Amino acid sequence: MPDFVSETVLKRDVFSETHKGYLAGEPARPVIRRIVSAAPWWSRPLAWVLARREIAALRAVKGIAGTPQIISTDADGLVRSWSEGAPLHLARPADRGWYHDAERLLRRLRRAGITHNDLAKPQNWLMTPDGRAAVIDFQLASRHRRRGALYRLMAYEDFRHLLKQKKAFAPQLMTPTAKRILARRSLPSRIWMASGKRLYNLVTKGLFKWSDGEGTGDRIDREGAAIAAALKDRPGVTDVALTLYPLPKKGVGIYVFAEAKDADPADLKGHAATADLVQPVAALPRAPDGRPRLDILSLIAMNQMTELDAALAGDPELARIVAPIAAARLNFTDRRIARMEKKPGA
Repeated sequence: MPDFVSETVLKRDVFSETHKGYLAGEPARPVIRRIVSAAPWWSRPLAWVLARREIAALRAVKGIAGTPQIISTDADGLVRSWSEGAPLHLARPADRGWYHDAERLLRRLRRAGITHNDLAKPQNWLMTPDGRAAVIDFQLASRHRRRGALYRLMAYEDFRHLLKQKKAFAPQLMTPTAKRILARRSLPSRIWMASGKRLYNLVTKGLFKWSDGEGTGDRIDREGAAIAAALKDRPGVTDVALTLYPLPKKGVGIYVFAEAKDADPADLKGHAATADLVQPVAALPRAPDGRPRLDILSLIAMNQMTELDAALAGDPELARIVAPIAAARLNFTDRRIARMEKKPGA
């Protein structure tokens, strides 16, 4: 495998380090490097269990649109393709098309004998730049060689969790049948919610400090509402859009775009609660339904100007709105952090 060049550390936890970068000689092709050998010795056995599950699942979904594609594995972990898109809690799809495509994706996973098992988290669903559905984070996925009762149960729960996202972000699309399915948890699911989930959260988030998603963490969920409410109370602020960007050393920062005329940047930052960066803008780029274009704003927040130019190609009106926002961006961090050298013989 060619050397991996790391641009950004997306996540560090006791199970791995997750880097975004590229393979030497292919800077235009972003990939993800999960370094399992970076886990501390005491959690490494479990880390490799999760990694092997992910590798097996990614091999099974090879060629399925909307899934990460495995590129290579070695003694340190794995390399897979980068999945472009906005996490569901940021994209908040309200149109029927995204959910139809998500159902298509689940059908393809079922035909491949794969259940994801972690789709209750909106961070594991993406809306791609062209409005389609994608899923990430296959560490808890299962590969089923037989389509028995356990497979059917887990596939049913995957579908229920898609309906959970639809209820959260597009309740107007919920049919009576969908509502009945969502309300009808399987017996193992009811037992899990009553007991096992509390223990899981205690261990993963309390002891292991393991955040959900791949680099998205829980910051928007924990802090987003307070940040938005505080800024919308400021004079002249008509709307806000929150997105995430990787911090150079560890974790993610919250980047806020505040739609406001004649606002004092210092005043906005002083009232932005725990936001890391606050940029006032004259107008937010918006989709036809009026929602902010979080896919575009995320590229600006992450200082991905090459990718931004590609996303704006062919849409001069959108480019006109975005140009002053990109020019005044606050994150100029060099995304190249380190070069991951392969170990001899790896």
